[in-house]
Amino acid sequence: MNIGIRLNQDDFFYDLHSLVKSFFPDDDVSIYTDDDAGKAVLPRDLEILVEVPAYLPDERKAVKDGLKRELYRLLGDYTGKELPWGMLSGIRPTRIPMKLLAEGSTEEVCVRHLMEEAFVSEKKAHLAVEIASRERRILEHVPLGRKEYSLYVHVPFCPSICLYCTFSSSPIGLWKKKADAYLDALILEMERRYAGMLQEGRSPGPVSVYIGGGTPTSLSVEQLERLLAAIGRIWDLGSTLEYTVEAGRPDSFSEEKLMVLRRHGVNRISVNPQTMNDETLRIIGRQHSAEDTLRAYEMARRAGFENINMDMILGLPGEGAEEVRRTLAVIEALAPDSLTVHSLAVKRASRLKQNILEDREQDEGADRGVFRGYSLENSPEMMDLAEEAARRMGMAPYYLYRQKNMRGNLENTGFARPGRECLYNILIMEELQSIAAFGAAASTKEVYEDGRIERSIAAKDVNLYIQRIHNSFD
Repeated sequence: MNIGIRLNQDDFFYDLHSLVKSFFPDDDVSIYTDDDAGKAVLPRDLEILVEVPAYLPDERKAVKDGLKRELYRLLGDYTGKELPWGMLSGIRPTRIPMKLLAEGSTEEVCVRHLMEEAFVSEKKAHLAVEIASRERRILEHVPLGRKEYSLYVHVPFCPSICLYCTFSSSPIGLWKKKADAYLDALILEMERRYAGMLQEGRSPGPVSVYIGGGTPTSLSVEQLERLLAAIGRIWDLGSTLEYTVEAGRPDSFSEEKLMVLRRHGVNRISVNPQTMNDETLRIIGRQHSAEDTLRAYEMARRAGFENINMDMILGLPGEGAEEVRRTLAVIEALAPDSLTVHSLAVKRASRLKQNILEDREQDEGADRGVFRGYSLENSPEMMDLAEEAARRMGMAPYYLYRQKNMRGNLENTGFARPGRECLYNILIMEELQSIAAFGAAASTKEVYEDGRIERSIAAKDVNLYIQRIHNSFD
């Protein structure tokens, strides 16, 4: 369908569009005012008229929430749907119970608030409150003052680019000659900015370190050694509570690389299968098999890693409940320390989205929830399978976030055994601590004591990043 949201004034565009898109994920949804003649006159299968009342600045949130409630009821009646997360369209559903708990509300009150005020399902309301309570207990022992921060370092290279990926990442095979130049610029940036951080009175060492990407272990042994040695030389890691490297892809593993990580104090890594079904791995562009994942995991355990995370994605092309059960059975047999369960998000910049659009260009009647004949299915039942498996492994949910265009309008949830939660994941989701980020596309986040947050994002293009760093610091 072609759906229009027509407003009397230019306000609340993002929130209202996101809510309508949650009900109609595979349809064209446009939002506009009467003044936008180009869109207002186009024919629509469904047009929704939204009257935004006049309001004072301090009434903005109440007006926005009121409009969303009205729209949710209207669309619920029209479609017969009830969304798992109700009218919530933000990426951090735990924010609401975190605030209520801090104000002294009980968990029962928080659950009731989510259900009554935001139409969140009972199951998801309990999930959000359980996670918020656990996060609060974990953060009691974490320094959060203004001088404290966590460190993020971005490595924008990967063995290959997955079908659904929109991260800032490039195939290492094509960029191998640029990797050393990238590390030159990255280390220069870390050295110069760290000196400035000390002058500002920041702590000499981060609370947590997270090296992500891309796939950091797509670097060579020598390059990985150089990067970790530089981090250990520049920062004082003596008091760092957690040091994570997103090893991720099994086709980037080697015993030599794992020993480099161990030697430099890395105490948490990921071995990310996404699925244990070889046909799906082929479809999404992974250059490894499920058997390779098993070997990589066993290699990491032999190397002495006692905190290993595994990621899986629900809603991958052609996968249903049976394929999810198969993946979970293998993961349970391996018994990792944490499991992150993602709902597939069909993002605009991904190859998956572009392929779906190409299908539609060739056939206007093509199913927009299908990729080349493969369904993109996710459901609360599939999420339940993953949660049940995680709890059987002694894990509990500890962080949660949502994204636009997620299949089934669901969520991403991290589960972990007690004491194996990823502190960095909690800190970046709840925005309670500054993140000093380095590298191409890295997003630095300054969190102030008054709650204000400022972000700065580095150049995404690797060549442009290298050029800007040398122009700024040489």
